[in-house]
Amino acid sequence: MKTYYFLILLLAVSCKPGPQEPVENEWIQLFNGKDLTGWDIKISGFELNDNFNNTFRVEDGILKASYDQYESFNGEFGHLITKKKFSHYILRVEYRFAGEQITGGPDWGLFNNGAMLHSQSAESMELNQDFPVSIEAQFLGGYGEDERTTSNVCTPGTHIVMNGELITSHCNSSGSKTYPANEWVTAEMIVLGDSIIHHVLERDTVLTYTQPQIGGDLPEGFPLTEGTLLKEGHIAIQAESHATEFRKVELLDLSKK
Repeated sequence: MKTYYFLILLLAVSCKPGPQEPVENEWIQLFNGKDLTGWDIKISGFELNDNFNNTFRVEDGILKASYDQYESFNGEFGHLITKKKFSHYILRVEYRFAGEQITGGPDWGLFNNGAMLHSQSAESMELNQDFPVSIEAQFLGGYGEDERTTSNVCTPGTHIVMNGELITSHCNSSGSKTYPANEWVTAEMIVLGDSIIHHVLERDTVLTYTQPQIGGDLPEGFPLTEGTLLKEGHIAIQAESHATEFRKVELLDLSKK
């Protein structure tokens, strides 16, 4: 259903009747098109901001999670994580997949990336921690003849509620169509603190869930307990063994609207 502007009351900037489009200059460019300013790097098995094999880089105005300097993949799951935290926002990401998956990558990592919402900080992750505790808006590229949805949700160290039911399964599919892996896709996530999150493609809401919270397997010593609602957190981009390109990562802050 076409529900992209259900947030009209939050986004309206005047008293004029009717829907109000967000003004473009209100969007915060989390990726500035030049470098990795504003982000921390955490790759499993490596210290904070050790950008092993130049995994994350900017080339020709494109943010890349790349594996061309790897011989093979050996569990070096990586995340590019914002230094700042956010609570109420729209996150817009334009992405596509590039080339072949690196040798040694897991089967599920084929044409697979994601944007982590309400993520823990990079500096709080353990040395060998593969994924931050977060809510993942999962991006999948289509290949072959099988249908493959994107803007799904996965939950490392978290649970969500859907239709009034606590969901503890790790990944849940959206209602999206299949997008070819090599084509640019614009994904939007409308995040309202610990209340509700919508995944939107082409202004169509393809997935909705509520009450993001701590749950499941957690890193040793993690400070939050099972059932704690996640009201805010960092945003992360993944590197999961398949090269991915991002030409836009931007955010509309709703916390003051």
